[in-house]
Amino acid sequence: MPDTSVAPKVFDRDLVARHLRRRPAGHDDFVTQLVLADLEERLGAVSRDFEQAIILSPDASVLPIAGRSASGAFRFERAATVLPLEGVPLVDPELLDLPQRGYDLIVSLFDLDVVDDVPGFLARARAHLRPDGLFMAAFVGGDSLTELREAFLTADAQVSGGAFLRVAPFIPLQAAAGLLQRAGLALPVSDVETHVVRYQSPLSLMRELKALGASNPLADRPHKLATMKLIGAAAAAYEALAGDADGRVRATLELVWMSGWAPHESQQKPLKPGSAKISLADALGTKN
Repeated sequence: MPDTSVAPKVFDRDLVARHLRRRPAGHDDFVTQLVLADLEERLGAVSRDFEQAIILSPDASVLPIAGRSASGAFRFERAATVLPLEGVPLVDPELLDLPQRGYDLIVSLFDLDVVDDVPGFLARARAHLRPDGLFMAAFVGGDSLTELREAFLTADAQVSGGAFLRVAPFIPLQAAAGLLQRAGLALPVSDVETHVVRYQSPLSLMRELKALGASNPLADRPHKLATMKLIGAAAAAYEALAGDADGRVRATLELVWMSGWAPHESQQKPLKPGSAKISLADALGTKN
């Protein structure tokens, strides 16, 4: 019988590393900047002193070495999950053997975009937290690049008579809180920041994805290079789907955030059934 405990291989992380290495120097990685600004704001709302914090990402060179909560400044350890960086530990995201145990804060940025076993990743992160420690993650998810995915599906059907995965699958927001609960994290919260980015043309978007190191990372991807005929058909389908009157095209970017806490006796507990002191009708002011 096949071993069903091993997650199927979805992402080619060697390819992801090559994509990251090919990024042009000085290119404006606006997606990472959006996430880092959002992280700063979210941490600033947490009233907690973090004594042992780690932040990890496929490319650790973009990560901060310090953060600030509502209780004050703290230092981050950094770890890379794809691209080696001198002086920073390289951690296999499928094993997630972090340098220490007992962290009171673990932050993961974009790791869930390249890990095959998402529930396993979250469970292993939970195992590295001390009781009442906080886990936070951000990743590209939901309906991101749905226009590009649909355009290539249309183009492949026209040109080759088939359909191929040319855009990576993304975790939907609706699944995020459930994944946290499955990993044993308490008080799970998930939300999404939606951005609509406009480009001069579909080809401009494709060049931007390449410059960000975000080209197709799938292990099961078409190994034939996309022909000019296919690219042209995809561009035409994209313009028909998401073109604006001024000739530019829209691209959807959804940044999903999730957070949860390692269980601790001090945390708020749900009330037991039947323990309420007031009826729902009274609370809502319902009249007979």
